[in-house]
Amino acid sequence: MHKLGLIGGLSWTSTARYYAIINQAVHRALGGQHSAPLLIESLDFAEVARCATENDWDCAAGQLIGAAQRLEQGGAGALLICANSMHRVYDRVQAAVGIPILHIADIVGKKMKADGIEKAALIGTRNVMTEKFYRQRLVAHGISLLPADMELADRIDRIVYDELTVGKVSKESERYMKSELTDIAKEDVQAVVLACTELELIVDVKANVLPIYDCTGIHAKAGVEFILG
Repeated sequence: MHKLGLIGGLSWTSTARYYAIINQAVHRALGGQHSAPLLIESLDFAEVARCATENDWDCAAGQLIGAAQRLEQGGAGALLICANSMHRVYDRVQAAVGIPILHIADIVGKKMKADGIEKAALIGTRNVMTEKFYRQRLVAHGISLLPADMELADRIDRIVYDELTVGKVSKESERYMKSELTDIAKEDVQAVVLACTELELIVDVKANVLPIYDCTGIHAKAGVEFILG
């Protein structure tokens, strides 16, 4: 097996989900007592989030570059950045290391294209829903996206940063997301891209009218493919 590095703590709740998905998949593939060879650099999310909140992306990039370089030095053969929003600095982090970083939007876009999806709704935190760094990656795979819903983006920001990143799961937020997904299903789209690694905590990705592409699960499974070679 090949050693995979995870840049985590973005937040710890989603990093724990990555760890579980990857190890469960490796165990299913190999059986016995097998588990995944992983290196994890778990950053202090308060510091990274402060950089992002202040739009100091040099600060955020510096923290992720440091983590990536330490993981490379530790023997990782590839990396995952365990957050959608932090892919805003992907190009800078990738340029700082000599090993591949598997881009979450590219992995998801390739799967959607293979499944014949041409039009979708993208939901996540504000920067993922509104900025070009993420949307253009999906569009490059032939995916047409609905315009960003700013009210939804603002509400998801509050849910993610005030609740999910500190491990709080509320019924009110679950109901809100279910209602929004029901409304999106009435639009002229074939699928929803769940582009926030924490949203899976309050969205049942298998119990919706439209197919939901859960970026956390899809990204983690790409990591498993690397591990197993």
